[in-house]
Amino acid sequence: MNFPWLTVLIVWPLVAALATVLTGRGRSGATGGAGHARTVALGGSLVEVALAVGAFLAFDTARAGEHQLLETHQWIPSIGASYAVGVDGVALLLVGLSVGLVPLVILAAWKEQAGDHVRLRKYLAIVLVLQSFMVAVFAARDVFLFYVLFEAMLIPVYFLIGAFGQGAQRRYAAVKFLMFSLAGGLIMLLAVIGLYFQVPAADRGPQTFLTENLAGMDLGTTAGRLLFCGFFVAFAIKAPLVPVHTWLPNVAENSTPGTSTLLIAVLDKVGTFGMLTLCLPLFPEASRWAAPVIVVLGVISILYGAILAIGQSDLLRLIGYTSVSHFGFIILGIFTFTSMGTAGASFMMLNHGISTAALFLIAGFVIARHPERSQRIADYGGVRLTAPILGGTFLIAGLSTAALPGLANFVSELLLFLGVFSAVQWAAIVAVPVVVLAAVYVLLTYQRIFTGTVPAALAADGKIPDLDARERTVAGVLVAVMLLLGFVPGLGLRYVHAPAATTIEQVEVSDPPPVLGAASSDAAAALSTVGSKEVAL
Repeated sequence: MNFPWLTVLIVWPLVAALATVLTGRGRSGATGGAGHARTVALGGSLVEVALAVGAFLAFDTARAGEHQLLETHQWIPSIGASYAVGVDGVALLLVGLSVGLVPLVILAAWKEQAGDHVRLRKYLAIVLVLQSFMVAVFAARDVFLFYVLFEAMLIPVYFLIGAFGQGAQRRYAAVKFLMFSLAGGLIMLLAVIGLYFQVPAADRGPQTFLTENLAGMDLGTTAGRLLFCGFFVAFAIKAPLVPVHTWLPNVAENSTPGTSTLLIAVLDKVGTFGMLTLCLPLFPEASRWAAPVIVVLGVISILYGAILAIGQSDLLRLIGYTSVSHFGFIILGIFTFTSMGTAGASFMMLNHGISTAALFLIAGFVIARHPERSQRIADYGGVRLTAPILGGTFLIAGLSTAALPGLANFVSELLLFLGVFSAVQWAAIVAVPVVVLAAVYVLLTYQRIFTGTVPAALAADGKIPDLDARERTVAGVLVAVMLLLGFVPGLGLRYVHAPAATTIEQVEVSDPPPVLGAASSDAAAALSTVGSKEVAL
């Protein structure tokens, strides 16, 4: 019997969350047992990392386009819903991202809520519960199960923003996030119900909602397009895509850096992941029909997010807008229907998560050094003079976001551009200048915060402490991963090429012919095979 890797990965964080909540109960004083709660939470998250390593080892990369580590059990047979989990290469990478970031978030938040042990225990427990939902939603192979998890994730995120956020408008941001997400979830529920009734009564059974059973079903033009819109709107809100993105900057500004990391670096990928693994396979004709409009919205998101990021005065809000831009890239890559663009978009989901997590967490270290924890960029200056490691790691994270060669985002963005250019040339031409805009908002922010003179309000003696051992661990791990994926991208690419080819086949399209001649075609083909072979280290 195969070991149930995915179920254990889903259940273990819940066990760790319960242990964290119970740690220190009954101790006197608000801070009693705080260190124990942190240790239990961190230990639980590290065990989860070890389990994820086991799942990766059990996964056959030669069959990355197929779902593996499969488990299927009856859940609500009367409506055809099953507990069905399994991962292809893309899903496994996102599971790994979910698992790997949580211990870093716990370490980064080591001193948050430190004055109140009860709040600390609750905060850490909610983070672990959210980790369970993150793993489950990326592993779900049943549409109804996916929907339930899609909605259930809102509960821990709402409390992480509203109860543990650090901004003055955290409750407003939490409610805005919840209202947008619930609206999308309601539309998706109607689409799920509609999809069920499109299945002939004679074909309905205890596994009706399995994605492999629904894919390829003849829905008819009108029904298929309406159902596609129901799913896509929910995913566009989650992604987020302009014009349904407005909740994200508020959340980024008013949440803790750890919450923003989990929400924007991981959970928002549920939107693009859902487009890739549900919208395209279940509604191929509707996906092709809607693609021109979605491509336009993707390009608008790319430009809009980058331009607004340049003008932000709040550091965390700025990082939020950069993500609006990068999600536009991912959606553009998905809906141009090329194997190279889809592979680039899939790989970018991983790389964006790592780079954005680094930006948020290192920005949190910067903010923690201000006496009033100010997030205003204008309140800083000269930080690198006495904190060179802090300045250096922030710069590396920013340059990775801007797709500097040798860092994580570069290869994924290059693949994406090549795929988009071969299919929709105007979109690639319009989007390319954003590479320059990204360099502007990264370098301008670095200049304002880390160069110049130190304001007296920041440090009267001009000395700002550099990263301590705990903070260096967090930043060091993220920087190491960005460099590793930048110089050895095959470690990730071998998980995304086969799923990309499978997706394009499901949408019933083929890669367009070369547009720049044989030489460029050969170069692109060579690049697209990076990572399809095992990488010897």
